[in-house]
This record gives sequence, structure tokens and C-alpha cells, in this order.
Amino acid sequence: MEEQRQEIKGEPKNLEEQAISLVGRDIYEKLIKGYTEKQWGRPCNELPSFIIKRLPVRLTFDNNYFNALYQGIPMGGYTKMVENMLEGIEVRLNTDYLENKEELDSLADKVVYTGPIDAYFNYKLGTLEYRSVRFETEVLDKPNFQGNAAVNYTDAETPWTRIIEHKWFEFGTQPKTVISREYSSEWKLGDEPYYPVNDEKNGALYAEYKKLGEAETKVMLWWKTWRI
Repeated sequence: MEEQRQEIKGEPKNLEEQAISLVGRDIYEKLIKGYTEKQWGRPCNELPSFIIKRLPVRLTFDNNYFNALYQGIPMGGYTKMVENMLEGIEVRLNTDYLENKEELDSLADKVVYTGPIDAYFNYKLGTLEYRSVRFETEVLDKPNFQGNAAVNYTDAETPWTRIIEHKWFEFGTQPKTVISREYSSEWKLGDEPYYPVNDEKNGALYAEYKKLGEAETKVMLWWKTWRI
């Protein structure tokens, strides 16, 4: 691996070069290339290097995503946790903030907006590109399908990026199991924008929207929703 890492000279210019400089070409082509290109719908050498910098590289048997000391899922799941956090707070479902902006803004001195920044400004400078996700869910007449909550499919040939088996998040013992195949797809208006496309073109457009957002006084636009 050390020898393969030396293939990249100087500062990596894209995701492919960044990955090779971190783990070598063999691991890059086996575990990263196919999955990443399915996820983003673009060649790795057209994606910026910083996307993969956020992933930890450890030459150990520690298979945790993060380096945090304590990691886990709340008892009862995140739904229960959020229900407890929102107890006593008014929640409106199926309400589009942008369609009811004037009314909702009048309820508070400050508003935190966590939706797409281009939608907030009615796409006046153009539309940012996102990736969406499609789920294909199936109930199987067996107690176990894959023995794990999530398994990623890193090859380019498998059309889905991963399979979720829901019972393993809380280690259920039901006689049947539910799985969801996750497919990455190009986003279009009306779809749920899951992941922003972080390339040079979108980065430049986002910077212009960010300037507009900084001029807002009442509404705080949560930039992290675009910069995942």
C-alpha cells in the first residue's frame, strides 16, 4: 500500500488522486471507485478531493465510522428520541415553509431555514445539482437476510449502493425481516435532494447564493444543508 500511495505526486487534484494517496490503488479500485461513482453519478476524477478527506483511514481492526469514544443508536430509535425532544412544542407536518413564508416568519424574531439554498431564493441564479435516493423495500419470510444493519455494495455492477436490514438497528427477533435496497439517482425538481453535488460548477453557484444568504437579517440559512 505504501508503494502504491507514492503514485500520486504533489497535492491531489481530485477524489481519485486523494483516495490513492491515502490507501493505494488496490483498495481504491476495490472499495471506493465503484461505490463512489454510483453514489455521485460522476467519475471519481471529476469529483473534488475533499469529499473523501472526511473519512478516517485506520490500519487497525476498528470498524467504527468515527473516532468518537461512544457511538450508538438511541433506545427506541431516533423517532422516539425526536418525539421526546419535541414534547410540548408545536409541530406542523405537510407544511411547506416557502409556500407559507410570510405567516411562519411572523411567528418568531429569528427563523432557521434548513432547506436547499437555491429553493429559498426561487432558483433566481440557477439550480444547484443534487443526488437523490430511491428505496426498494421488501419483506422476506425469513428471520435474517444479511446479519447486519447495513451492507455496502462497492462494485460498479450492482445497481444499488447498499442494503439496509432494519431489525439489526435494535436487534429484533421477528420471524420475518424487512430490507431496503438503496439506489442513488440524479435529482430533478420535485425529488428529495439528499446530497449536493460538490464540483467546481456547483461550488461557484453556491458561493453566489451564499452571498445572498448573508444579506438576510431575519432568516438564518443553515449552510450545512448544501455542504455535506
